[in-house]
Amino acid sequence: MTSTWVKNAISEIDADYQRSADTHLIRISLPEFPGIYFYLKDESTHPTGSLKHRLARSLFLYGLCNGWINQDTTIIEASSGSTAVSEAYFARLLGLPFIAVMPKCTAKRKIEQIEFYGGQCHLVEHSSQIYAASEHLAKTLNGHYMDQFTYAERATDWRGNNNIADSIFRQMEREPFTTPKYIVMSAGTGGTSATLGRYIHYQGYDTQLVVVDPEHSVFYDCYQNHDCSLTGEKSSRIEGIGRPRAEPSFIPAVIDSMIKVPDAASIATIHWLHNILGRKVGASTGTNVWGALQLAKQMREKKETGAIVTLLCDSGERYLDTYYNTEWVANNIGSLAPYTQQLQDL
Repeated sequence: MTSTWVKNAISEIDADYQRSADTHLIRISLPEFPGIYFYLKDESTHPTGSLKHRLARSLFLYGLCNGWINQDTTIIEASSGSTAVSEAYFARLLGLPFIAVMPKCTAKRKIEQIEFYGGQCHLVEHSSQIYAASEHLAKTLNGHYMDQFTYAERATDWRGNNNIADSIFRQMEREPFTTPKYIVMSAGTGGTSATLGRYIHYQGYDTQLVVVDPEHSVFYDCYQNHDCSLTGEKSSRIEGIGRPRAEPSFIPAVIDSMIKVPDAASIATIHWLHNILGRKVGASTGTNVWGALQLAKQMREKKETGAIVTLLCDSGERYLDTYYNTEWVANNIGSLAPYTQQLQDL
């Protein structure tokens, strides 16, 4: 029998969802690409400021409906930041304690947001340590480890129900090209790319799903080599995406192709986008847009037309101390000049 507390918790999350409007689909005008339309699905407008708000909501409902979360449960999550911010929000909504296990290199602004929502941060040296540390905390505190990397692909209803894929295709209905030629997405857990790919297959669209991957991430190599056992030794420098292992939620079979994106290209692109949008975006958005531009170049060379949709994952205001700090970029990423020039040459 479902407890009164769980019923109220689910109702509380559903009410929060009803208070939140759908995110915008922004069309970008690039005259250099005639007949090619670019769109950004702006996920930064969620209450917690990122794409991960959708995932956090789904993970809480999944845990509640599976009987894993009750009124006394401490919530623990392994995260590079954004998922933890969103889960801290929902934990506060339900009156539950929350602990985020994150690498020490996580942006200071994200740590401050987690603490703003009443969460605690448990910092580890390397991103590969977050899994074991989260499991240990959950066992010690008799809490629930949300494990976004395992459950992201199954907690979301990929068939529809206003998921991100359903929202994109509905918003494209009155555009010059109602069905995108490409949807471009980066992978963190792999859950969003799994949702997009499954939805495209389920609905029978001709859209191709292209996943972009930063340096020091093994997703691209796993996809190319058909081997999800590959691991890496370094952490991704693009927060929120790229992993040192192929996460359980990464589903290669729903992906049409992948593009490896240099980190300097991702950072150069966010500064280029700043001039176009008039606002700052996070580095994972730079990775997405760089990949979209490479596809557009191919289309232009072949004299093809169509639409390309990608995601604006979060705001750049979270990264003023890192990706928007020239000294930090020089010390941690290197010169952006070659990629800045490529963007200008477009």
